[in-house]
Amino acid sequence: MVEPHLPHTDLPQMGETEEDVGADIGERLRQVRLAYGLSQRALAKKTGVANATISQIESGQSNPSVGALKRILDGVDMDLARFFSFELSAEGRYFYKSSDLKEIGRGKLSFRLVGADRPEKSIQMLHERLMPGADTGRVALSHKGEECGIVLSGSLEVTVGDERQILRPGDAWYFESALPHRFRNTGAEPCVCISACSPPTF
Repeated sequence: MVEPHLPHTDLPQMGETEEDVGADIGERLRQVRLAYGLSQRALAKKTGVANATISQIESGQSNPSVGALKRILDGVDMDLARFFSFELSAEGRYFYKSSDLKEIGRGKLSFRLVGADRPEKSIQMLHERLMPGADTGRVALSHKGEECGIVLSGSLEVTVGDERQILRPGDAWYFESALPHRFRNTGAEPCVCISACSPPTF
């Protein structure tokens, strides 16, 4: 898993109260989760930790043990040192160079996330590149929200529910993300597209 950018800061200071530490851990966990583009439910599923527990930690109502926190962080391949050393984001920036987009895909699927360092984003936007034969998987995707996208080059097979269509440059899609959906590049050349999902639940 490619780790998103989280700016560095100093480790927590001695003398903090338990409430301060709990709030700090909760905010850090929330920003890590959002940086990876995960909902609380998705993080709970990846880590085997109850959704309610993650919610309580993020809200500062629960201060997890080191073991419990380590178990959660293992789900996003982050160690404790990294978790406590990134700088909490106060404000998002306005512009991102191509090199700033964070890769969250793998293999033949490249999903480059816009604004990975914005914890309060309500839109998840991706610059996607699907190599020939790339497939989001046999199990259809399904999550809350709405999503849309447009093909810039190549061709893309999009399946939504029982409907399937081959989209070409300039063609687009828009549907409720709760509908089972799947993306495949059945063509002979890479497919490049831009997609957006709101809220960011993919």
